Amino acid sequence: MEMQNIGASNKGDAFYRYKMPKMITTIESRGNGIKTKIVNMVDIAKALARPASYITKYFSCVVGTRHTYDEKTGDSVVYGAHDTAKLSALLDNFIKKYVQCYGCGNPETEIVVTAISKSDKKVSLKCAACGYVSQVVDKKNDQFMKFVSKVPSEKGGKDNKAMRRAEKERQREGEAADEEQRRLKKESAKNKDAERQRKGEAADEEQRRPKKESTKSKGASSSSSSHSQDDDFVDDFAVAADNDDNDDDDDVQWQTDTSMEAAKQRMQAQLSTATAQMVMLSTDETTDKTKKGKQVLVHQDQHVPNLNLPNKATLYDKLVEEIKSKVVNKSAKPSHLKIILSSSTLPPQDTMNALLHALFDNIIFVGKGFAKEVMKRKDYLAAAVGKNDNDAQEILLLAIEAFCDKCSSSNAVREIPIVLKVLYDGDVLEEEAIGKWYEKAVAAGRRSEVVEKAKPFVEWLQSADSEDEED
Repeated sequence: MEMQNIGASNKGDAFYRYKMPKMITTIESRGNGIKTKIVNMVDIAKALARPASYITKYFSCVVGTRHTYDEKTGDSVVYGAHDTAKLSALLDNFIKKYVQCYGCGNPETEIVVTAISKSDKKVSLKCAACGYVSQVVDKKNDQFMKFVSKVPSEKGGKDNKAMRRAEKERQREGEAADEEQRRLKKESAKNKDAERQRKGEAADEEQRRPKKESTKSKGASSSSSSHSQDDDFVDDFAVAADNDDNDDDDDVQWQTDTSMEAAKQRMQAQLSTATAQMVMLSTDETTDKTKKGKQVLVHQDQHVPNLNLPNKATLYDKLVEEIKSKVVNKSAKPSHLKIILSSSTLPPQDTMNALLHALFDNIIFVGKGFAKEVMKRKDYLAAAVGKNDNDAQEILLLAIEAFCDKCSSSNAVREIPIVLKVLYDGDVLEEEAIGKWYEKAVAAGRRSEVVEKAKPFVEWLQSADSEDEED
């Protein structure tokens, strides 16, 4: 099932955590009885934590036609021919007015109906994340407002956590299906490439065959001619050898040339030989001395420490400057940051501390706007943490704790609940990692300001989990 972000304002956010299925519609019947059926209305309603009858009634009121909704079968029908794009736009308006918090934009809200008088009732949204109560005003749809005040939501937002988990499962299934499609595409592409390569090799082989045959024919003719020439030469040499053997060696007289020119040549040859030996000896001695010198130097270097090795502080500062120059200043992609962090030789905790130092350097002295900067650069933090890596998430939480200790002002610490919620909504931090970090800090007696400020948010996560278990 294809998924999309809840709310039109969040369509371009790849890390938005709240998902819902894309609407699927079919047009049935003809003439006056033509009607549009929303096939997956039940799944959409579960994702929004609103009754499916609310959404169906809203469509009916806006387009001005009749509607039917069967709670047993889950069939949602709006009479008339309406395309999917039109109904999707109406659904976005419904989400904006009756689902998303007017304060923070979070869809984790509950409809509350308050009776002002017997005939007058007020409809409002209570946000489970920030606690803001939004008063719903929709003057164009008084009929739908009356319907909501008469038929209140049964469960409200209690099963919102379970809904999100169910949506995560749907999303995982969709991702698995997409991964399977990508794998099949890669295999087909590989097969096509292999087929092209085989065809290319066959064509090259066909082109090489005539050349090989012509080369072989030329080689055969040249080898035959060369063999004949060699045979003639061998025969001539054999005849000459026989003639030499037949000569009488007794007639030959051997003597030494005693002229002055011959004596000078013999002396020069002896001097050249002696000089060459002396040069070889001197070269060998120099080589031996060089080897001994190198051995001595190596022996000495083993006892002398290398004073040019970079220390930990220098590596930390270099990593901070590299992230600033190559990522922050150039607004590089998160994948580029991941390459820089993977090449770091610092321990994981120091690497994460350097990342926060580089990303939020201006917050250290000012303190204000920490949550806003985290919202802007949460993609970099997501790339540094990875997916479903609880250990990396704990390291990030410890880095946030250390970063707040560096800040000269306490404004950054005050924004910790909002920072955690931003990272939680952006799928950078998971419930398990946040709870584990908090429990370890409490067990170790580490009562820092960051841990104290994170307590309400952790309690909110735990209460949501307990509600899921009760349901």
